Amino acid sequence: MVVKILILVIFFAVMILVGVNAKKKVNGVDDFVLGGRKIGPWMAAFSFGTSYFSAVIFVGYAGQFGWKFGIASTWIGLGNALIGSMLAWVILGRRTRVMTNHLSSSTMPDFFGKRYDSKAIKIAASAIAFVFLIPYTASVYNGLSKLFALAFDIPYAAVVIGMAVLTGIYVILGGYMASSMNDFIQGMIMLIGIIAVIASVLAGQGGFTEAIKSLANVQSAETIEQPGVFASFFGPDPFGLLSVVVLTSLGTWGLPQMVQKFYAIKDEKAIKTGTIVSTFFAIVIGGGSYFMGGFGRLFGAAEDFTVDGKMAYDGIVPAMLQNSLSDILIGVVVVLVLSASMSTLSALVLTSSSTLTLDLLKGNIIKDMNQKKQLLIMRIMIVFFVAVSVIIALDPPTAIAQLMGISWGALAGSFLAPFLYGLYWKKVTRPAVWVSFLSGVGITVASLFIDSLSPIVAGAAAMIAGLIIVPIVSAVTKNSQKDVNRVDNIFECYNVNITVKKSRQLSSD
Repeated sequence: MVVKILILVIFFAVMILVGVNAKKKVNGVDDFVLGGRKIGPWMAAFSFGTSYFSAVIFVGYAGQFGWKFGIASTWIGLGNALIGSMLAWVILGRRTRVMTNHLSSSTMPDFFGKRYDSKAIKIAASAIAFVFLIPYTASVYNGLSKLFALAFDIPYAAVVIGMAVLTGIYVILGGYMASSMNDFIQGMIMLIGIIAVIASVLAGQGGFTEAIKSLANVQSAETIEQPGVFASFFGPDPFGLLSVVVLTSLGTWGLPQMVQKFYAIKDEKAIKTGTIVSTFFAIVIGGGSYFMGGFGRLFGAAEDFTVDGKMAYDGIVPAMLQNSLSDILIGVVVVLVLSASMSTLSALVLTSSSTLTLDLLKGNIIKDMNQKKQLLIMRIMIVFFVAVSVIIALDPPTAIAQLMGISWGALAGSFLAPFLYGLYWKKVTRPAVWVSFLSGVGITVASLFIDSLSPIVAGAAAMIAGLIIVPIVSAVTKNSQKDVNRVDNIFECYNVNITVKKSRQLSSD
């Protein structure tokens, strides 16, 4: 226990010191929100990866979908790596950096407002972001508490409040730069920790081959006619598996806290290196977490994880760790998940506070807001957002996976299509953006009232619906000639000639 507490104390001290050091580099709003758009390749990649994967993935999703799909749940992690990381960087990275810099946009709602020339769209996007980032934050707290209770027997409320205070301190001090520097440190911890955990879990089952054999012999009431299905390639429910892959992979393309990472990229090298590093990070962390979760059925029967007649999936991974790891390794795992959760939480907090301040309050409620006042209000909003999310997290309404499904479904369902098409296609119209917002929120909220509609499936459906609806509505409504000229001028940012060295780009001769 002394060693575990010492590990935590050192970890907390490093996070605070980073925040204090980063504060010296904050001279204005752009520095606080985007690190001055000077984030290098490794920090950018780790910041993207650590914001992607949190306790939600490690505890909630790995446990629930590992139980449902068996070893096939590894596909979710691979989808996260290839679609949610690699393709996100390739398709969105460069264009996001170029256009948002051209528009002087610091947040996703601000991008929507300037790209579509609509203050109303900007305000609506800001409201959607604030409302639906909160349940995601609650799920991050909830997942972390499960492991803290296992390692330290600390009350859930104390874990939530302690984590909120610590994250709030270093984000308030150093903003995006502090978050990015801590993300790099936390990412290294995550990489080392997940490898140690997987090795220990498999060793406890006699090694990889024996674990697969044991998993092939597992049966459930639903899969009695599918022998060996939990050790099969696609598991017992390929459609359900595909829905989770879509939600957790394509979702990053429309999440404000993820897309904003591209705003802050420094140069072309950061794009190329970031693509490779973030993909590798996602394969190890995402793929590793779901791979480990796939063996969950070897650590107990359904009745062992049933509470009040319902399956408590959030208890599966803690049970696996308790049966496989030494006390010291459990301490390492807690720091691993704490790292993942705090990096995600810092991204959520910074995104929400900057969106509220720059997109909702500035110019609408508070007319005169200079740089100093903007920084002050953003820091106040960080405290406000942390407080609200803590209140909800202390009495979370549902399981971790469902909380995240609601958040990702509404946000990515609303934002993904108008953001993606807005970067590539000149003909997107304002009505199409509004319809995307309405369908994303509507489909996700409907899942709360329809028992047969899972938030996971609803979230995936909302994203796909937006990608179909936006071009259809845009074709029907059309842009005015004034809008056509305005958008043509915006897209000229991609045609600016630049000079590079031959070491970076081959010439025709």
